[in-house]
Amino acid sequence: MSVPALNPPEFYRNLEEVLYLQPGTLKGGEALADLDVWDSVDVMAFIAMADEKYGVIIPEKRIPKTATVEDLAGLIEEFKK
Repeated sequence: MSVPALNPPEFYRNLEEVLYLQPGTLKGGEALADLDVWDSVDVMAFIAMADEKYGVIIPEKRIPKTATVEDLAGLIEEFKK
C-alpha cells in the first residue's frame, strides 16, 4: 500500500475533525499546549488518524517531542519513509 502524500490543508482538516474543532481553526503554527482539546485522548485520536488516513504508525513516545500542529504533520512525513 502506498502512503498518500501529506497535503497540509487536508491534514489540518483531518486533525480538526478528530479534535472536534471548527473547520479552518488550524493553520499549522498553533502550539499544542494552547489547544484546549489537546490531551491524552486526543493524542490517541491523532495516532489513529495517522494510521487510518496516511498509513503511518506514530510511536506514542514521539508525541511529547512535538510543540505545534506543524510538528505533528512532520511526524507523519518522518514515519512514512
